[in-house]
Amino acid sequence: MPHFAYSFSLLQLLFASKKVTTIEVVDQLLQHIETQKNLNAFVNVYDQEIRENAVLVNQKIEQNKGGPLAGMVVGLKDMIAYKDHPLQAGSKILTNYIAPFHATVTERLLAADALIIGHQNCDEFGMGSSSENGYFGTVLNPLDQTRVAGGSSGGSAAAVKAKMCHVSIGTDTGGSVRQPAAFCGLVGLKPSYGRISRHGLVAYASSFDTAGILAHTVEDCASVLEVIAGPDAFDSTASAKEVPCYTNGLHHSARYKVACLEETLSHGGLQPEIKDHTLHGLELLKKAGHQIDNVHFELLKYALPTYYILVNAEASTNLARFDGIRYGYRSSDATTLEEVYIKTRTKGFAKEVKKRIMLGSFVLSASQCETHYIKALKVRNMIKKAMQDILSQYDFIILPTTTTTAFKVNSFVSDPLSMYWSDLYTVLASVAGLPAISLPNGVDQKDLPIGIQVIGNYFEEAKLLTFASHFESIVK
Repeated sequence: MPHFAYSFSLLQLLFASKKVTTIEVVDQLLQHIETQKNLNAFVNVYDQEIRENAVLVNQKIEQNKGGPLAGMVVGLKDMIAYKDHPLQAGSKILTNYIAPFHATVTERLLAADALIIGHQNCDEFGMGSSSENGYFGTVLNPLDQTRVAGGSSGGSAAAVKAKMCHVSIGTDTGGSVRQPAAFCGLVGLKPSYGRISRHGLVAYASSFDTAGILAHTVEDCASVLEVIAGPDAFDSTASAKEVPCYTNGLHHSARYKVACLEETLSHGGLQPEIKDHTLHGLELLKKAGHQIDNVHFELLKYALPTYYILVNAEASTNLARFDGIRYGYRSSDATTLEEVYIKTRTKGFAKEVKKRIMLGSFVLSASQCETHYIKALKVRNMIKKAMQDILSQYDFIILPTTTTTAFKVNSFVSDPLSMYWSDLYTVLASVAGLPAISLPNGVDQKDLPIGIQVIGNYFEEAKLLTFASHFESIVK
């Protein structure tokens, strides 16, 4: 059985030298999935289909006709459409729903000869920070199975870490790629809003949602971003900006100005070891010749409430379509149209989703809209401007990815609101629509991974990935 290649560039060399075939690689990954079912990372595995596709891709590789991702095995979060395959967004309410078309992301991966292995478990409709809120059960962290893998793309992170696939495509609304990347010791990239088409992604909060990439290396993130980024006629929010060759400049040497947000390191809820490792990472960058300055960001305390007001409002609107009439689950004991709506949504949505729908409906109500929703929009613009002011003087902003390392399963059963604090550092980039990447930055005393987050300017993913690759090399 071939050795698992952590880097796709290494895997490509193995393919080229005929030391391994795509069929052998796929068999190895399927074996890993089978032996680690208890992690609950996948909701559907397309084993027969991927074996058949692996044969075709292997023939292309042998004929030197393979696409840029030929042989890369990719998992999709259960929020991303794959034509003629189930799509449930981790929810009972989409039971038996089959996607009628490809998401743009899926279509571009297949066109590049990537191999899709299955759909991965997640929090219901992406609403959660631990992958404990999904219809298919809790995802466990491969590094410590008493702990969560993070959320909402927890299954995607666990699958990459447990060597079930090379790369996963998740969705990131407020940190749902970056936080599980930090919890599992991976690289997690959220690009600028609009860099990747949202067509075929199940909507949670449309002005925040982005597709994101989970991988072992920065280089693999860059390789995938080159393929899936770019304009799309099916998504008016997708940017028309040209997609650079992100892998070309990864090892470019430059000196950058970096801002460290003081309030993120002085926050009372920050785990001391994360603070120490963040400071150590900054010291390594300083020794490498980069300018590191402490910068005040007094709006930090407003980011989380602003985020939750706005995403819940958008969720209440987006999830109105799930009513038992057109598709998915429908309550069998309803006798009137009104009962179909009420009973289907009551039984089809789980507690967390219902809570967010109700909160969103509340802040959009006539009596509360001006007080909450409109005010949150204004604060969002203030945060965007403040972040832009910093990035007009500095190349990057650095802060921890999370306040703690991976916490125990069921840690917040009696106090679910406290879990929202785990999004404190990731929502900044989401509120502003900026690109951000989480990178492994050591481990704590329990050998649990620590993540450090780098935020770049709008559509400067090439520069961000170059800097991330540099940080990756000096930390190693």
